[in-house]
Amino acid sequence: MDSLSYKTISANAANTPKEWVVIDATNEVLGRLASQVAKILRGKNKPCYTPHADCGDYVIVINAEKVKLTGNKMTGKVYTRHTGYPGGQRFATPADYLAKKPTFVIEKAVKGMLPKTRLGEAIFKNLKVYAGPEHPHAAQNPKAIKLNEIK
Repeated sequence: MDSLSYKTISANAANTPKEWVVIDATNEVLGRLASQVAKILRGKNKPCYTPHADCGDYVIVINAEKVKLTGNKMTGKVYTRHTGYPGGQRFATPADYLAKKPTFVIEKAVKGMLPKTRLGEAIFKNLKVYAGPEHPHAAQNPKAIKLNEIK
């Protein structure tokens, strides 16, 4: 019996193949979409998942302006930011951002589901979000998947 066949291989960025995936956000619920995208970015849908390595895929999200929020979150949810000046607290709703910058809503939701470390920042760079149906990554031959196919 070969003793090397029982050796555990630890996955890292060098020996893990990365793929490109396209997800259409049309009529998808924001939180459910974001959790699935975060899972793919982390690599948790692969059998070689390693917590300390970037072994996830590149994700392209298209039609970000057509994402859906349930309940009264479209007007009731509030994003808060600060300008850095006294009295500089600013508030905005998802409806405001979807009209002005639709990619922000998905990026913010996904970023909140990733680790707050250097690894999380590196993984977040593998996410590409576009407001419309076109994206400039056709040369990478991305694979289109549906959210209900992800396990």
